[in-house]
Amino acid sequence: MPTDRPIFIVGCPRSGTTMLQLMLHAHPRIALPPENRFVLPAYQRRHELGDLHDPANRRDLARWMIATPQFNDLGLGEQQVIDAVVGAPPTLGSAIGTVFRLYAQRFGKPRWGDKRPAYLRSLPALLRMFPDAQIINILRDGRDCVASLKEAPWSSDDIGDHIASWSRSADASLRAARRYAPDTYHAVRYEDLVADPETYLRRMCDFLEEEYDPAMARPNEMACVAVPEYKIWHTRTHQSVTTERVRSWQQRLTTTEIERCEAVFGSRLRRLGYEQSTFAAPTTADRADRLRLAVFDRIGPVRGLMNDARAAVRTRRREPAIAARLTSGQRLR
Repeated sequence: MPTDRPIFIVGCPRSGTTMLQLMLHAHPRIALPPENRFVLPAYQRRHELGDLHDPANRRDLARWMIATPQFNDLGLGEQQVIDAVVGAPPTLGSAIGTVFRLYAQRFGKPRWGDKRPAYLRSLPALLRMFPDAQIINILRDGRDCVASLKEAPWSSDDIGDHIASWSRSADASLRAARRYAPDTYHAVRYEDLVADPETYLRRMCDFLEEEYDPAMARPNEMACVAVPEYKIWHTRTHQSVTTERVRSWQQRLTTTEIERCEAVFGSRLRRLGYEQSTFAAPTTADRADRLRLAVFDRIGPVRGLMNDARAAVRTRRREPAIAARLTSGQRLR
């Protein structure tokens, strides 16, 4: 039986998440929208939404989502969204998933999901909302990510911020690889994907229980066909499948910046399959990294529960119903 599990793409900013999103959107059964800004904020303010069994509260939630930045990129009618969310099961995941399902229905596709780099460090929350979701994490050499972030017009001028961003994302990727089952979490390296798209997209399709479609390897061509907002968005993002940016950090970063990256990244590069430019034996900091990851695996879920409890006390409201009830697996739960 064909699966209808939601699909979410995650990764460090500038790691190729948009390119991968376009590849998957080119599949005849999968629709993934341009990036939005309402999923995690909705989860964070879930105690303020009121009882979603009340249609009026679901209507208010729909109106709030419609008013968020980038929502218009989805190309959905406001009343259409409001009516669908009001008619959805009374959980936060169902309300959000209903929007993505509407987007997929625009293209006559049964599978839906989303892409946003920030989800990588919020996977427990994402899987609370979508318990049977499949996560695809695209990894990229941290030095190339830093070089790209440094040149992005919207990013910080402090390279230390970019180095810290990749380090935190790498830690989250290492945790996810240990924590989640093989049918829930799949990682692919940017460098492998652009060098041999078909091979790695076929592996991805095996993970998703889908047949590979050659259109996936031509996302630039397919993204702009009869989809006006994709044409605008694609022009804005300048995504393409090319190896010319692989190891471009060697030209785009100074020697001092490379040394600073590698000093902070420590063994993360090696653990994710990348070589350092100079030999560096494992250090006390590397061992501390491993210990910190192990400790986080233990205390992270506990910290999440404590934050939930504090939010409930602050708002004087119980933890609301979270999990979506939209797909066959979610309804069975």
